[in-house]
Amino acid sequence: MQDKHPEKAATFIKDEARVDWHDAALWHVRSKRDVAVDDVPEWEFLRGMASEIKAHTLSKLDSYLLDFESNAKKNGVTVHWAKDGEEHNQIVLSILQKNKATKVVKSKSMLTEECELNPFLEAEGIEVIDTDLGERIIQLRNEPPSHIVLPAIHIKKEEVGDLFRKELNAEPGNNDPTYLTHQARAHLRKKFLKCDAAITGVNFGIAETGEVIVCTNEGNADMGVHLAKVQIHSMGLEKMIPRKKDLGVFIRLLARSATGQPITIYTSHHRKPIEGTEKHIILVDNGRSDRLAMPDYSNALKCIRCGACMNTCPIYRRSGGHSYHFTIPGPIGSILAPTVDTTAYSDLPFASTLCGSCEDVCPVKIDIPHQLYKWRQDIAEAGNLSSSKRRSMRLTAKILRNEKSYKRFGKLMNVGLKYAPKFLLNNKFNKWSIGRDLPKAPKQSFKSWYKKNHGK
Repeated sequence: MQDKHPEKAATFIKDEARVDWHDAALWHVRSKRDVAVDDVPEWEFLRGMASEIKAHTLSKLDSYLLDFESNAKKNGVTVHWAKDGEEHNQIVLSILQKNKATKVVKSKSMLTEECELNPFLEAEGIEVIDTDLGERIIQLRNEPPSHIVLPAIHIKKEEVGDLFRKELNAEPGNNDPTYLTHQARAHLRKKFLKCDAAITGVNFGIAETGEVIVCTNEGNADMGVHLAKVQIHSMGLEKMIPRKKDLGVFIRLLARSATGQPITIYTSHHRKPIEGTEKHIILVDNGRSDRLAMPDYSNALKCIRCGACMNTCPIYRRSGGHSYHFTIPGPIGSILAPTVDTTAYSDLPFASTLCGSCEDVCPVKIDIPHQLYKWRQDIAEAGNLSSSKRRSMRLTAKILRNEKSYKRFGKLMNVGLKYAPKFLLNNKFNKWSIGRDLPKAPKQSFKSWYKKNHGK
């Protein structure tokens, strides 16, 4: 059993200065998103349209996938199908071995993280270099991304400076972000020039044309694709949209939701291979078909991986992405993870206040808090709650279903809040009390106040 969210969050929270900085950095991104959204009067209309396009596509996904495959093949692209991460990795390996490729540059792809592609290829003697700046930083640190758009958001510039001094021979004591970026650029340029193959993720696949769209801010995906003789695009089945004209809706939503930009710096259309090169697209299931068959959770497949739900989530901002122990962290990850393994990830749907802010900012209107709540019910019914939580829930249900017991318990709690010694609640055996406290007892209950002011 993997470590649970509370334990991993407790490790992150020990560094209070980092927590405050992490929280403020993500809220700054959320605030930029709000400013960008306010500049688009038809924002809610676009959200509704994007949600409907995704719902329609998912309802006919099999048909659109076949259309995409047919049109991609007409473009001279080789299309592969992978049922899971293992098959995806084997397909990538076979393409590389066929072309005697031993040096690979890769742009940011959460799907390849999900499939654990890097360690698989490295075990086969293939050098894999992540070329997104944030991804390269965490690759050099040998750790996974903590955010799907801002993978190194948990790392301070001083730590990057120390890392680059060790790995890239950067100047001691120079932590200027511009300088560090130039050091990374010089380092990565050599990797681009010597690469045999390039791998990218996919933001959108267009069934009508058989092309894939890759959105980046650094141009690293384009650099790799244009220099390598072999290009591989790894694409989750859910990234499909029907028509090219549908793309405009999502492009207007994606960058504004992710980073507060009007559009990503590079929005690249990859349709046909350059003469003398190979272009491959791998369509990956890896549990997506199973998720599509879950009526309560299939809506999560609408996700366009903007990260807005993470930037706004009070739990994510103060517990860090690594505390979720799943490839996709935050609110969206907390509903995706249990569909993969309900027992291993039964803690994640409880890592939420159910405040609903994630649903408010989601550009495709995924009902995240409702799915989190439904997961809590399903997890309880499956017997995956701790014994202490089950006992407390049974006691709570018994109190709430009876008016007399509810009144008696309310009075008892009121007295307890006023006079009970603090150590009865705040002690090492009650994890809930770590970092929190109960509010002061009100002078009177709502019922007594209502009865006094409004009668029966």
